Amino acid sequence: TLLSAFIEYDAIPDREKKQWCWDNFINDRSMQSAMDVRKQLLGIMKRLGLPINSSDVKGDGSFSSLDIRKALSASMFMQVAHRQSSGEYLTVKDNQVVVIHPSSVVTSRPDWVIYEDFALTSKNYIRTVTITNVDWLVELAPHYFELENFPKCEAKDDLEKAYAQLAHRSKKRKTSH
Repeated sequence: TLLSAFIEYDAIPDREKKQWCWDNFINDRSMQSAMDVRKQLLGIMKRLGLPINSSDVKGDGSFSSLDIRKALSASMFMQVAHRQSSGEYLTVKDNQVVVIHPSSVVTSRPDWVIYEDFALTSKNYIRTVTITNVDWLVELAPHYFELENFPKCEAKDDLEKAYAQLAHRSKKRKTSH
């Protein structure tokens, strides 16, 4: 949803951006800030000689949400919550009971989520939530998800399984070469 809004905003002529934001209940300054961040990141990547890849493989403006969710997981791995069998979410490192904010578009009750914002009101809400995958977390941030650092809990059980699968895949790749 946020990416779709950004793409649409980017495609609008500059003189119409403010009105578009007003019509769509979006903060124009926030969108300008997002555009500035994008420009800065592109500049840094060019200066460092990094390849600039797009997940828009079709070239039609559509993006792979899987690639984007994986990239977000790589950068936000410290802000993860896991759904317990009771249905409650617990933040992974500090075991805070949290609830996905009612304004979230994530309504499917996934096992693992990353979040951008933790808001303490009448409940501990997490906002700007994205579905992630435990396999991505152990692959992208094994240093953070070391099993010795976890108390016995459902998240640790899932992490142990993910590490076992990762080791199995790694072993298969080595024997096939």
